[in-house]
Amino acid sequence: MAVERLFKDEATEEKGERARMASFVGAMAIADLVKTTLGPKGMDKILQSTGRGHSVTVTNDGATILKSLHIDNPAAKVLIDISKVQDDEVGDGTTSVVVLAGELLREAEKLVGSKIHPMTIISGFRMAADCARKALLDRVKDNKDDAEKFRSDLMRIAKTTLSSKILSQDKEHFAKLAVDAVMRLKGSTNLESIQIIKKAGGSLKDSFLDEGFILDKKIGLGQPKRIENANILVANTAMDTDKVKIYGARVRVDSMAKVAQIEGAEKEKMREKVQKIIGHGINCFVNRQLIYNFPEELFADAGILAIEHADFDGIERLALVTGGEIASTFDNPESVKLGHCKLIEEIMIGEDKLIHFSGVEMGQACTIVLRGASFHVLDEAERSLHDALCVLSQTVNDSRVLLGGGWPEMVMAKAVDELARKTPGKKSHAIEAFSRALIAIPTTIADNAGLDSAELVAQLRAEHHKEDSNAGIDVITGAVGDMSVLGISEAFKVKQAVLLSATEAAEMILRVDEIITCAPRRREDRM
Repeated sequence: MAVERLFKDEATEEKGERARMASFVGAMAIADLVKTTLGPKGMDKILQSTGRGHSVTVTNDGATILKSLHIDNPAAKVLIDISKVQDDEVGDGTTSVVVLAGELLREAEKLVGSKIHPMTIISGFRMAADCARKALLDRVKDNKDDAEKFRSDLMRIAKTTLSSKILSQDKEHFAKLAVDAVMRLKGSTNLESIQIIKKAGGSLKDSFLDEGFILDKKIGLGQPKRIENANILVANTAMDTDKVKIYGARVRVDSMAKVAQIEGAEKEKMREKVQKIIGHGINCFVNRQLIYNFPEELFADAGILAIEHADFDGIERLALVTGGEIASTFDNPESVKLGHCKLIEEIMIGEDKLIHFSGVEMGQACTIVLRGASFHVLDEAERSLHDALCVLSQTVNDSRVLLGGGWPEMVMAKAVDELARKTPGKKSHAIEAFSRALIAIPTTIADNAGLDSAELVAQLRAEHHKEDSNAGIDVITGAVGDMSVLGISEAFKVKQAVLLSATEAAEMILRVDEIITCAPRRREDRM
């Protein structure tokens, strides 16, 4: 019994086979969970939180689904992590990554069962991944130099990304929005300057792209509704000190008249501050904190548009877009950078009034206004659009493009299979398994569309044995189709990230041979 007492009372350990079983099963369960969301006919999931208000999310995005799960299984956590990283890194392919890693582990389980050492499997997987990546590199297209072609590539990628999401009905419209927005960025991957505003009402088709910047605020009373050639001061400062606040102010006075004097002094201070601000030669003042009616009056008299209580994201973006800086002291006007724009006016979207800044300094900025039937639709639309924007901005930098629809996986599988035949020893089994795992992705795409996956994948395989085939799965007609004709493309960067992350995750889980769970800390009774 002496051996047993190595760990504390409650701690458990699982060794060898059992540990590996636990991690394989967990990882495969996660993969099967998100498997059904893959591809253009993938289904959505409803996630309901148990917190207050039971908020409901309807989503198709692999990373969003996995982020919301609370899971005990350690291996499953690794998969959730890779999908998060994929989401941050390239934005799309979050589901594919998990499915691929899950399939690799499913294959590995069979190999381990037939007495092949995990390290052998890992080195086989490594070789296979390199080989697959090279196979993709040989077949990439790059239309960077031809602007027209490159734009149509971007449109195709956007449409392919959106086709598995809620926006698939109006994907032409949204692909155009996304491409326009990203083309304005001129190659930076900073999506900060694309602002997405969600307004319920209307239908998804009513969404539009607006050059310039929209602030979700109303214009105050008695202030100019329209300003041309605006100089904007963006500030974060308190403009509410002209009244003595009854609570929290302790002033000892011997009569009410003194209070009035103090108020007068405060008012003077305020007036001086406003004068200083006006001294910057501005005609629009945006503040993050609230502005009381007295300074607002002063601004209105000077013909300055004052906007109060802008939210922080809005303020930072506004400063970024108009080329100004956020100021908090106003003593030396020459050191403060003002923002500029050609026109500020009030616009209506649905029922709400918004302030629209057009002709801003940074030509890259634009705002996408999403309309939709309900908040759930809007949230999902925003996530889908965000995916598309991420992928596009990555593609603008790394303009290599592949065909989609299960084509890249088949190309990789073919190359990997050939490698397996050349490789002597037990590794060849692992390499072959890798190619089977790759084929699982087109299989899943077909399954989700309710097609006969075995039949289709066999046909695909035959097609791909011809030289330079463009065959992939066309889910709309339910047959093998030519991807370059159908215009289904994907970004190389996304595929590469999927391949490498999935292999590494599978490798990591394979290396496990023992799981030790720590004892929970006991809570003493504090009675």
